Amino acid sequence: MAEPSEATPASLEARLPRREALRLHLTLAFGLVLCTGAFWFELSRALGGNALSWAYVFEWPLLSVFAVYMWWQLLHPGRDNRVNRKVKSLDPSFGGMLERWEESRDDLERSRDSEGDTPGV
Repeated sequence: MAEPSEATPASLEARLPRREALRLHLTLAFGLVLCTGAFWFELSRALGGNALSWAYVFEWPLLSVFAVYMWWQLLHPGRDNRVNRKVKSLDPSFGGMLERWEESRDDLERSRDSEGDTPGV
């Protein structure tokens, strides 16, 4: 009989437990209902002549898009973002360049520290 860790793919192991995922889904649903209601409220005020409400007409949908993005990120915690994937796919020949740059930076910091130690200059 196979062990559970061998039978389940790595992507399933990184998922949230059911209870936490359900809480996350309910929070998103509540947030989207709130954003939709606020959008309609501000739209009716903006169409009624309140010029400031036009800013909120565009703010609430943007806030709901951000909520969906954060919901997705929290629901899938083990996924790498695009920046990490790009860094991992760099050419190995750049490793030496990075090491030399870090050494040069450390030398510069040491020289700045030694200049700060000399009194009366």
